[in-house]
Amino acid sequence: MILADFFGTTDLIVILAVLLLIFGGRKLPGLARSLGTATSEFKRGAEEGKRPRDTGEKEG
Repeated sequence: MILADFFGTTDLIVILAVLLLIFGGRKLPGLARSLGTATSEFKRGAEEGKRPRDTGEKEG
């Protein structure tokens, strides 16, 4: 896990507890879902940026 490289187990538990206090138990699943969606959209956009574009114009 990428976060485990930066934070220890205790740090992640404290961060999760603070998020639980701020957002509440009902909003955390939706927040995590939207974060996952945003991450996947960002990765998809980054992959599209690496591919050459087909402009639809013919050469010559």
